[in-house]
Amino acid sequence: MDLPFTHRPGRRERHLRRRHENPLFAWPPREVEPEVLLEAQRADHEEMEAFREDFRALVQRAVELPPDAGSELVLTLKESLERLYEQSCGLPEHHESEQTALRKLIGLIMQAVRRAAGTDPLARQELAEEEEAREIHFRLLQQPLVADLLHPESPIQPAELAASVLTATLDEVAAILEILDPVQCTELADQAIDLLEDRAARGVEITAARQRLAIILASLGREGSTRH
Repeated sequence: MDLPFTHRPGRRERHLRRRHENPLFAWPPREVEPEVLLEAQRADHEEMEAFREDFRALVQRAVELPPDAGSELVLTLKESLERLYEQSCGLPEHHESEQTALRKLIGLIMQAVRRAAGTDPLARQELAEEEEAREIHFRLLQQPLVADLLHPESPIQPAELAASVLTATLDEVAAILEILDPVQCTELADQAIDLLEDRAARGVEITAARQRLAIILASLGREGSTRH
């Protein structure tokens, strides 16, 4: 069935697109119902409109922040800016202009925090580590699968992680491996092996999925496609 998927979907529609007629998610493959897709598109659009309102309000808060604002108020604003940036990565359409503005505001706040830290070496080191972690986090969020998986209301169920990763782009797979710890990577690898063994036995074409599995196994120092 040809469904009216959009060109730049939000997280809900994006996951329906992964699942649609995908034999890694279900056997036999299942179609996404049109009404389910339309509901996901509606919810994604509503979330985008709410984001735009929150963005305007938060920028206004930042502009009106008094020079002598206390540290608690400043850090609360920074956390709100970071959350809004994270949310923007799961929305329909592109939001580069909003993301650029959010990063600039976060940068200005961090400048003020560094000035307040003075020459304290421990405080400056902690701030540097925080900024590095934020940059890595924001970079990984540019991969749609990461943004969808890390969202507080992720559309990806735990049982769907292996199928989602095996269906993902190579860049998404690499990014996912950065956010998983060794235990989680091992669990993912074992689930992926079981899934592909089952689908191969059913005659499903899994060449591309095996390539993704090989990347997962390589990250663990494992070879082949069996449990170790």
